[in-house]
Formats: sequence, structure tokens, C-alpha cells
Amino acid sequence: MPRSPLPIGTWGEITTVVASRDDRGRATKYEANARFRDFDGRTRKVAAWGTSRSDAKDKLRERLKTRVRTEGAAVLKSTDRVAVAIGLYLAEVKNKVDGGWLAPGTLETYGYQTAKNLTPRIGELQLVEATIPRVNTVLVGIKDEVGVASAKTCKSILTGVFALAVRYGALTHNPVREIEPLGKKRRTPARALDAEDRQQWFELLRQDERAVRADLIDISKFMLATGERIGETLAVIWSGIDRGSGLVDCSHQIQRLVGKGLVRREVKTAAGERQLILPDWALEMVNARWTPETPPDSPLFPDSVGGFRDPHNVQKALRSARRPVGSRRRAELGKTLKEFRRAAGMTQEEVVAKLGWRTTRISLIETGRVKVGPEEAAVLAQMYRLARTDRAALLEAVELAGLPSLADELAWVTSHKFRKTTATILDDGGQSARKIADQLGQADTTTTMNSYVGRKVLNPEAARILNEALRQIHEQDQQPSVGPDL
Repeated sequence: MPRSPLPIGTWGEITTVVASRDDRGRATKYEANARFRDFDGRTRKVAAWGTSRSDAKDKLRERLKTRVRTEGAAVLKSTDRVAVAIGLYLAEVKNKVDGGWLAPGTLETYGYQTAKNLTPRIGELQLVEATIPRVNTVLVGIKDEVGVASAKTCKSILTGVFALAVRYGALTHNPVREIEPLGKKRRTPARALDAEDRQQWFELLRQDERAVRADLIDISKFMLATGERIGETLAVIWSGIDRGSGLVDCSHQIQRLVGKGLVRREVKTAAGERQLILPDWALEMVNARWTPETPPDSPLFPDSVGGFRDPHNVQKALRSARRPVGSRRRAELGKTLKEFRRAAGMTQEEVVAKLGWRTTRISLIETGRVKVGPEEAAVLAQMYRLARTDRAALLEAVELAGLPSLADELAWVTSHKFRKTTATILDDGGQSARKIADQLGQADTTTTMNSYVGRKVLNPEAARILNEALRQIHEQDQQPSVGPDL
């Protein structure tokens, strides 16, 4: 029966022989050799020499180990830790990012999730120990303790990690493939700003000095006029705008990367590389922002020193504009309740402890960040031992503060709602799904549309529809643009 071959990357018994002798016949040099099965499957003899048998063996072992490390560096073993495979996988992701195949944010997200959620939970397991039940337990734990979104990201990472292990021969199958979907957040119905919502949104911005200083009016208009994402909007530069025809290059985005700061880079998908035609009113707005001294490589919406703006900061400014905290009556009510609490000689911690409320509830009430119901007000009045007249005045203030403000009504609006609004306007105007997807920079949904329908054709009809639907908003706001106060 033929002898079984050595496993790949291992060696057989080490033997030694005398390699040379001196004039007296004493051994001066020894040769140690062994059969080594290389990574191409062939078995070869490997030798090393030393002044003694043990010295020759030690040198041969070191040579064999070096051969394994260098020639088999990319090979995983089933006994390797999962953390080792994660490291190799992240190196592959980095190569794809460097090659422009993946967005830099992907590497940052994967690195964060592996460090926070995966390595502490599964990193010390051997690959062979990463069974379907164990991996499922890890992912379900992340879902329950951290959230569905993080669990889905971790599942994607582990899918790639174990696929790599299969390719390198450390595993025979990918355990993640057998795990059930981790569940979905309940999808809320798509909602766009209708004509009345749009009027209210811009009225809200015009009444907010911070929103005006942050340039949110023109940014909101531009996003509605194009359907661009906020990072794409902030990446538009003057050299990418034809101020005569209204043609805009929408092929870049702004991202903040760890260790690099704000970076203007190409969008990550071919579908996102597009040119759009601005509606007439939007082109008027853009031209009103231009001056002869404007550098061609400067952004359309600069920060206070003329550089690119951080999408996160603009998102924060948008949240601030629509946040119900702005209610003057609610703020006054909170201040009144704070004075009553102090007059009663109580701290916030003492109040929530006695009432069994959440620790932040009193703080939120006193800063006007949440509504106060009549029942809560009555409980606090009793806690602070208010006189009858003070109690009546408090309940009246609660009723007035409970009246909805414009910010309350628009609390659902986010920057992404602008894209949905653009799509809804185009759909109502009779545009096809293909043309709307091209306007938004979204990929096709079927192979037929991907392979046989012309792509990225300029769509003047979209500009006409958006012009008719949104011109009134612009005409109501002919004030000169104010530089952002960041």
C-alpha cells in the first residue's frame, strides 16, 4: 500500500550525516535533511549544515519554518484563530479600497465593527471551531445587544472572512451561508414633501437665523433640483458647472476619513457618475452665488474659509433647524419648572428617583426638548408643593406649550427626503422609472434594463418638470445668499 503524502507545508523525519572531517577523522561539519512537501504539492529534500548534529537540526528547522512563512504566507490552517483570518480579509478590503473598487468608508466601517463586536466575541476561536451554531450565537448576540444594522454588517464581514478561509483551504464550507436572515427593521412608507410641506420647510428655514447663516436654504433648493445626496451636493465645484446651459458634473462626493479629514473622491458606483441639467430657477440661484473672484476649484457651497463642508456638520444643522427644541413656549415652560424645582430644594436626580422616571427626563423637560403632558405637570406640581395659583398658571403654560409648532410638523424631514421628493415630482410629471433612476444616480434593477437600455442620456425634460414644480419656492426667496456661519 503506497505511503500517504505529507500534508502541504510540513516535513518528515530529520536525519543527520557527517558532511566533512578533519585530518584526524573527526567530524567538523554535519548535514541535516528532511523531506518537505511544498505548496505546489511536490516533495523536495531540504538541507542545512552545522558544526554539530543538534546545530544542523536547529538550522534546518528554522529554514523549514521560514519556508512555510514565506511561501505559505497566504495559507490558513483550520487551527488558526478567526482573528488571523479577519486580518487577512481586511487586508484584501484595503487593497480593493486602494484600487478604487470599494469606498474608503467601507474599510473604516469594517475595521470599527471587527474591533468592537467581532474580535472580542469570536476572534480567539480556531477556524474549525467556528461552527454554524457558534457563529449564529455571535450574530444574534450582536443584534440583541447592539442593533440589527451592526449585526448585518458583522454578518457581511464574516461571510467574507470565512469565504477567504474556504479559498485558502482552512475550511470546507462557509458557516455564515446557513444562517437565517437577522431580521429587518419595519420599513416605513416612503414619504416625500408635497407642495404644502415644501412651503412650510422653506418658511421654517427663513425664520431661523442659524439656518440662514448655515446656507441651508440654497442647499435644500439644490438638492431638490438635482436629487443629489448631501455628500454629492457638497462636492460640486465651480469648474463642474456650465453657468450657461446649467449642466452639472455630479460624479464626486465629500467624505470624512479617519486620519485624512475631508476628502473629495469619485462616487463609488458607475450609476452615480452622471451629469444633470439644472432647472432654470436653480441655475439662477447658482449664478447669483458666483463672483468673478470665485476660484474654479472651489465648492459651490463652501465653509466659512472657502473650503469643503463636512456632510455631518450640514446634517447636524438640518436636524437643528427641524428640531422641536425651538419652541419658545416650551423653553419658557422648562425654565419655569426648573425654578419651581430649585425653590423646592430638590435636584434633578432626587426628582426622577422619587417618581421612578428615566434619569434624563427632568433634564429634557427643563431644557424644552420634550413635551410635557398635563398628567406629568400635575405630578411635578404636587412634588414641588405648588400653591393653587402657581399650579393653575403651570397647567395653562403646559397647554400653550403643547400646541404644535412648525418645527414639530416637519420633524420627519431629513436630507434624504429631498431625494424622494425629487423622484416623486418626476414620477408625477410622467418620467419613466429609468429616467428617474438616472437622475438620482441609482443602479438598474433588472438585467434587461442594465444591458439593453441606453444610460446617462441627458434629460432636459427632468429639468423642465422640476422647474415648474419648484420655481415658486425660489421666487419667494430672492434674498442675497449669506455665507455660512460654521
